[in-house]
Amino acid sequence: MASPGPDPTAPLWRAAQVFRLVSCVYALGFQIAINPDLRRPMLGWVLFAVLLGWSAACAAAYLRGFGRRPAWVIAEIVIVVLLMASNPIVTNPQWASDNQTWPTTLWASNPTISAAIQFGPVGGTLTGLIVMIANFAAKNYFALNLGHNATIIIEVAIGAALGMAAQTARRAHEELQRAARLSAAVAERERLSREVHDGAIQVLALVARRGHEIGGATAELADLASEQERALRRWVTSAGIDHDGDGKTVDFRSLLRRRASDRVSLSLPGTPVPLARSVAAELDAAVGNALDNVGAHAGPDAQAFVLLEDLGNSVTVCVRDDGVGIATGRLQEAARQGRLGISKSIVGRLTSLGGSAELHTGEGDGTEWELCVPRGGERHG
Repeated sequence: MASPGPDPTAPLWRAAQVFRLVSCVYALGFQIAINPDLRRPMLGWVLFAVLLGWSAACAAAYLRGFGRRPAWVIAEIVIVVLLMASNPIVTNPQWASDNQTWPTTLWASNPTISAAIQFGPVGGTLTGLIVMIANFAAKNYFALNLGHNATIIIEVAIGAALGMAAQTARRAHEELQRAARLSAAVAERERLSREVHDGAIQVLALVARRGHEIGGATAELADLASEQERALRRWVTSAGIDHDGDGKTVDFRSLLRRRASDRVSLSLPGTPVPLARSVAAELDAAVGNALDNVGAHAGPDAQAFVLLEDLGNSVTVCVRDDGVGIATGRLQEAARQGRLGISKSIVGRLTSLGGSAELHTGEGDGTEWELCVPRGGERHG
């Protein structure tokens, strides 16, 4: 399995641990200053030792990466809420109402920061609210006087801002990875093009030239070699398959361009025709089946014409030829004999996409397939 690559939020995690260190130093100074006023000073120091131990464990986990997962962040939220809930045990009610919640609201902001980086702005904001609810519960009153205490606004702002920063970092990393994959694909395509040009194309050109020089029965082989040489040259010089930004769709014109040949003419829109990759692959295969039928049954001199239309809510491909056509009743007879190639390969494919495939033909009138798929169509059944 491929490595997921570096964590795009790693700089945020490192900065968060710097904040954690500063908040621990502040909490230590606060503890030294107020410890004589606590109702249970010894228990206060024991719980403060738990605070320092947990802070060190979180810092190590987040810096090394193994703690950057939901379970660890949720555990941090629980530990901080429990330490804040110990306020009535360590202090007395009057002290609690006159001072900030033990063990300081600054240190209690750490889970808000961690949740914002891990879960994004929504998770960070919700965690900030949870911390402030624990703060008000420990004080046993709710006071929303923002003029004297804007802590709740600060908590929510930290959660939202850092969450958006983490979200942006992840999206930027994904875009960079996608661009790197596209660059690698283009480089690989160019390499293969050089190899094909230096190998197969030159061999086919030599076979075609020598076959025409020899003449006779080898002339037919020379014609086949020439046709394959031209097909390979078109592939080498084509622009390739154009994907959209998320790689989930493909410009269907790029698939059809590979079908062009001396016997197949294309008429394509001037603008991209995006389709879901799975839908585009099935529709292209159906077009290929129709063109194969032209080569096999329409006659040696038949020409095929492919028209692509983007109708907004649907995409339609018409595959028409000027060959001998299909006699009335011939398809029904083939079905009775168990030969369901057309039904399964063309009609079946389009039906599975929620689309339709209609055949118009007559003896001496050529054939025309009209293939239609809804935009965003998915495989059914």
